[in-house]
Amino acid sequence: MQKRVLVVDDDDMNLARTKIILEKDYDVLLANSGVRALHILKNQKVDLVLLDIDMPIMNGIETFEHMKEFAADIPVIFLTASGDVGDVVGALLLGAVNYLRKPCLPQELKKRVAQELEKR
Repeated sequence: MQKRVLVVDDDDMNLARTKIILEKDYDVLLANSGVRALHILKNQKVDLVLLDIDMPIMNGIETFEHMKEFAADIPVIFLTASGDVGDVVGALLLGAVNYLRKPCLPQELKKRVAQELEKR
């Protein structure tokens, strides 16, 4: 059975691009908000989350904090378009396994996802 990756981003183009990059190797679920991501995580098995930091209503850091209440064992790779080092450091201190700057090269995204899933 393929590993399942949840991609969380408020930008539909980023969701579509990431799905195209990963769908040959993984079962890809998409969420356009932190609230939707939490709903999916509560109701489906997910092996890894790619989580955008900068989203309206509930940002990626807040989503990650809520995730930890019931899905702390699922690895999270943060995606960020911002150059704010504080965001990345904060995410890693909270327990994220890695981060990627958007837009990232397809091969880099595949490599990071594969590396984390191999550890599980």
